Amino acid sequence: MQVPLIRLQCGKVGKDSAAARFASATDFSIQESKPYAELWMGTHPSNPSKDVETQRTLLDLVQDNQALMSSKISEKYEKKLPFLFKVLSINKALSIQAHPNKKLAEQLHKNDPKNYPDDNHKPEMTIAITPFDGLCGFRPLAEISHFLDTVPSLRALVGEEEAKRFQETVKGQETASDEKTTETNKKALQSAFTSLMNSKPEDVEKQAKELIQQAKSEGEKFAGSGGPTNDGKELADLMIRLDGQFPGDIGLFVSFLLNYVKLEVGEAMFLKADDIHAYLSGDIIECMASSDNVVRAGFTPKFKDVDNLTKMLTYSYAPISEQKMDPVPYPYVTLSQDAYSSNSSATLYDPPIEEFSVVKTDLKKSGAKATFEAIEGPSIIICTKGQGSIKVGPKTEEVKEGYVYFVGATATCTLESTGSEEFVNFKAFCELDGKEGGKL
Repeated sequence: MQVPLIRLQCGKVGKDSAAARFASATDFSIQESKPYAELWMGTHPSNPSKDVETQRTLLDLVQDNQALMSSKISEKYEKKLPFLFKVLSINKALSIQAHPNKKLAEQLHKNDPKNYPDDNHKPEMTIAITPFDGLCGFRPLAEISHFLDTVPSLRALVGEEEAKRFQETVKGQETASDEKTTETNKKALQSAFTSLMNSKPEDVEKQAKELIQQAKSEGEKFAGSGGPTNDGKELADLMIRLDGQFPGDIGLFVSFLLNYVKLEVGEAMFLKADDIHAYLSGDIIECMASSDNVVRAGFTPKFKDVDNLTKMLTYSYAPISEQKMDPVPYPYVTLSQDAYSSNSSATLYDPPIEEFSVVKTDLKKSGAKATFEAIEGPSIIICTKGQGSIKVGPKTEEVKEGYVYFVGATATCTLESTGSEEFVNFKAFCELDGKEGGKL
């Protein structure tokens, strides 16, 4: 019987970046002309990973052998891995976007398979492996109201009547939590956002010039010194930076409606289906339901679908703190004495969905080991730093930066550091109704 440990070749990369470095571990060709880089790990038909030795796709392997994923997961997810694991390196802003819920995904795929290549939803989690910044979810309503008062170009595009109606609706009710008021606030936000997104291109171009002039002239006093939770200089610099990448783009103005989020290494955030976001810079680990559906409407030369985006969003509004996750120590791993003495760790990122969870393992001393208990589901492991080994059953393989392994269901797995620097790995996994993800 084959030991359920398979080294993977993973692809879809761009210019020099973390994703490109990791992909080159299996001699994957790097396309220098691309503006950003991705490394895909999984069975998604757009870009399935391959067994390094046999060159068979992981999709073929798990469909031929249900035991690799467990019969329960194989049946529920139609013999495909339930998650897509990625490394994403962003040197230039990625599109203002959202991922559809399951029902909408099925509808979009049926009506427009070219632009919506599958029928699955795409909740996703982002973990920073370098400092990262992005836009994530709608800001608290008081902040949006503040920017409507302090950024004339934004107010001009939203429209005077629409801006006034929004501010009058939410005034004094910005933080109300009762269902009726929340729904009223969301409708007002949707109306203002839709009005902004339907601005004429020539108006956006004109107001963008006004915006950048304001950012350059006001500096630290930009937009009323940034408002309750923002820094004026930082926002001004952000506008100038984004305009340099996408001159005169509607995304410049959308930025005032969304939270500006910065993540330090190891910090994470979770995005539900239908949550609006845009990644701006940094290297991240992403894990998501296995889908490639994206509804875009700004910072992109690709297909834009303003109508669907404005209709599909949740219009939830909350401060940055509610977007970030709270990782916890992972309980189902045994660390060796060397690992304990060097403050090595295994940290669990556990979103409120069943398709995936992720564990970051940081072994800080040569000889330090982390042994993961067997689970009733599949895992994919990527090394992002250092070197070591991975052991499953009688099989031991070397691990270096960029090496990716698939570990089958019911297999105990041990990672061991063998180098002088930290040995860092990320392990994505799924176990339905199991102890691993804490989803009991």
